[in-house]
Amino acid sequence: MTVPNGPADKPMTYKLRRMRRSDVPEVLALEQRIFPTPWTQKSYEFELERNPASEQWVIETVSEAQLVAYSVCWTLGDEIHIANIAVAPRFRRRGLGRRLLAHVLHRAVAKGLLSATLEVRASNLAAQAMYAGFGFIEISRRKRYYSDNHEDALLMQLPRLDTTRVAAAQEARFEGS
Repeated sequence: MTVPNGPADKPMTYKLRRMRRSDVPEVLALEQRIFPTPWTQKSYEFELERNPASEQWVIETVSEAQLVAYSVCWTLGDEIHIANIAVAPRFRRRGLGRRLLAHVLHRAVAKGLLSATLEVRASNLAAQAMYAGFGFIEISRRKRYYSDNHEDALLMQLPRLDTTRVAAAQEARFEGS
């Protein structure tokens, strides 16, 4: 995928692929910069090596093979749960989070899953807006969910997964690019 960096920038090319064990140090470095309570190395190793319900994805720059986004999601019955999705701060606002989420949701549709869920910080309005663009709705609030500051989490759900909805949400962001 090629995405413009900004009006005066040349487009940068990105590659979406499965996360590998060798990515864990780079994922952890990003995780520690992005989240106040980052996952641990053991958490990622468990997801990669021992959790059959887990899928992990990364987006990297083609020119430098620099990891710039990642996700972890779980198949739970007939639902996909997005456990973690992140974009490196300097690569935000380029549609990479939207592309990664669309990929995860397309895979869920292909598996025959019916819905999607995730938790998001109540203060993370940018992420909430992206999720709402895909049709996610707030279904509950988990009071004092985050251990670092006791912030509430919003539990959001995409109640009906279908390819048309996912494609429409993905394309809405990229018209003209």
